Amino acid sequence: MSEAPRGAKIAVVVPCWNDGALMLETLGSLREEAGIEVLVVDDGSDQAETVEILEMVERAGVRVLRQPENRGLSAARNLALETTTAPFFFPLDSDDLAIPGALNAMRERLEGEPGAGVCFGDYVEFGEKEVFRAVPTELDGFRLAYSNEYPVSSMFRREVLLEAGGWDVRRNAIAAHEDWNLWLTLIEMGVRGIHLGAGRLSYARRLHGNRLGAAGRSRHTAFYRALVENHPGVFNDLGRYRRQSSLSPLRRALYPYVYGGRSRLSVERTVKDALDRHGIWTLTAERRPEQRRLLEAALANARGGPGGLRAAAEESRT
Repeated sequence: MSEAPRGAKIAVVVPCWNDGALMLETLGSLREEAGIEVLVVDDGSDQAETVEILEMVERAGVRVLRQPENRGLSAARNLALETTTAPFFFPLDSDDLAIPGALNAMRERLEGEPGAGVCFGDYVEFGEKEVFRAVPTELDGFRLAYSNEYPVSSMFRREVLLEAGGWDVRRNAIAAHEDWNLWLTLIEMGVRGIHLGAGRLSYARRLHGNRLGAAGRSRHTAFYRALVENHPGVFNDLGRYRRQSSLSPLRRALYPYVYGGRSRLSVERTVKDALDRHGIWTLTAERRPEQRRLLEAALANARGGPGGLRAAAEESRT
């Protein structure tokens, strides 16, 4: 296992389970970032191609932590959280991309706001479709009681995550909503969140059918019930969080009916896609030339691979 770089201020954790080819693109997107420690967590991969790629990137100097078996995203992130000593922690899934300059920009925002525990920004979805997502400007307990509109790829103070106990590792109904569960824990702790800035991208989220969230929607009611049981500090005090919410009065009235624990209808995905295209209801940011340029730069970095690792991996498989 490679040693951590000295003086790294940001730990970027990339869990990987049988996703080696896409992980190379994720690592490639990080190659221009200074002052970071990259921790790849092999979550019990057993696919030959991924095992080979993990060994290859480790030989090339990427730090790889290994789980003896597949324990899930939460356990993988927690292993990196326990391993690193960097003061800031950024989770990045093995199919997503870093945006050039965003990591250190979020770190600088937190360094300038000592009372804030996490910084998040807007983000872009790419792959099956392309959508620029605007994120709420502050942590809002009322929003989070019904819907998670915050990206897991946010910049956390490590000490805050440790106090929160990291991500919930139970392989139960919470598992597909481990990120939402963490945000609710932070609300109960009174953690303050700050935004990178309107329209400023924090990362790029790849859309494809294999993402865990897509499978989780079919069991949403059970997941939501578990969230309610896990967070009485939020759900028993919804009146206070409602009064504090930045939502408009109309949205505050509609959120419990549009979101929450009701069963999801099969037609909703089509309706949501239509709303996304027109920027209605969902938090869709206006596309700007700078956002497009940053996405293209992230994709170019990803295709180049980290220091030629992608090319080496492709050559080793031929």
